Amino acid sequence: MAGLIDVAQGLDVETLRKDFPLLAQEVNGHPITYLDSAASSQRPRQVLDAMREYDETTHANVHRGVYGIAEEATHRFEAARVAVGRFIGAPNPSREILFSKNATEGLNLVANTWGRTHLHPGDSILLTEMEHHANIVPWQMLAEERELSIRWIPIDDDGALILDDLERLVDGVKLVGITCMSNVLGTLNPIGDIARVAHAAGAVVVADGAQSVPHLPTDVSTLGCDFLAFSAHKMLGPTGIGVLWGRDELLTPLPPFLGGGEMILDVRKEGFTPNDLPWRFEAGTPPITEAIGLGAAVEYLQAIGMESIRAHEIALTTYAMNTLAERFGDDIRIFGPKDPIQRGGVLSFAYRDIHPHDVSQILDQYGVCVRAGHHCAKPLMRRLGVNATARASFALYNNESDVDTLANALAETGAFFG
Repeated sequence: MAGLIDVAQGLDVETLRKDFPLLAQEVNGHPITYLDSAASSQRPRQVLDAMREYDETTHANVHRGVYGIAEEATHRFEAARVAVGRFIGAPNPSREILFSKNATEGLNLVANTWGRTHLHPGDSILLTEMEHHANIVPWQMLAEERELSIRWIPIDDDGALILDDLERLVDGVKLVGITCMSNVLGTLNPIGDIARVAHAAGAVVVADGAQSVPHLPTDVSTLGCDFLAFSAHKMLGPTGIGVLWGRDELLTPLPPFLGGGEMILDVRKEGFTPNDLPWRFEAGTPPITEAIGLGAAVEYLQAIGMESIRAHEIALTTYAMNTLAERFGDDIRIFGPKDPIQRGGVLSFAYRDIHPHDVSQILDQYGVCVRAGHHCAKPLMRRLGVNATARASFALYNNESDVDTLANALAETGAFFG
């Protein structure tokens, strides 16, 4: 990865983009401008090559074979687990990193193991108005089943959490579910401060890191949460694999989430004995190729440096917010914090009275890929007073030219609708 970072100028994006094959394509006769990394990021050749090389030379089922390639497959799989753990500062990565199929499954795992073990009728859960459905619906399902109550941390008009009343809200709460970074607003939440208050009240903190882990330096010890879920496909890795980190002392006593192979030590007619961490929570054949790809993605990100990635995205977000404001004035409303330091590289916006789906379709005619919809955050949409937004989201391979292309295509969208 040498040569991709210039201390004075930041990332060498033009060189870096050559690692991403899809970015060389055209859409409707225009070079692709990919601005949907909050949904799924693109994958560099290093990740694609690592998966292909494994599939072509080493593929075998893990943990079960004693022949050569099976042992090598197991070694690579478990090495990927440790690499992911070190990437987020896990104290015991070989035990605390659980592979799931995505962040959503990881959050459901917490609800169905820790939640079913510790939450009882009359208990309370605290969520925020900006949560993704993945950190709402599992708790609503459990609340309905167990007669739990759910409280909500509200947001202000700038998209920041209102924490003045946090101590009262968290009083008597058993669990706090919170996103590290909003997938709609880009808001970066003070997880450490919230966790300290929550822990003082005796609550466990479950953090959704799907948007933050790919873009910010992450250390779970500093973050202060008890569980952290995130997905490979948003951090230059493949689909089909996610990660749940949990504190060893919380995971160890929990019952399995799914039953079957791999998650047992013994099975008798009378019952079964579950496996040790982390395999107790990984029933069946795991996503081996995908874990290899995730390990390669982590290596790629580390080679560039998460601090450099964060600095690049702050600069690009600043440029984008200023460019759109100057070009479109009151015709565009960008949701979320006004200070780029307080947000990630996600810009959800409303343009005039044009429906976000229409905006997205016209932008696509110019090769610009943005998301349109409620972004799996309907309670937040209702708080914002909209049914949907268009969303442009950045990654390390985006640059100012992409922002200019977005602005030009948005101007054409306005002209099309008159």
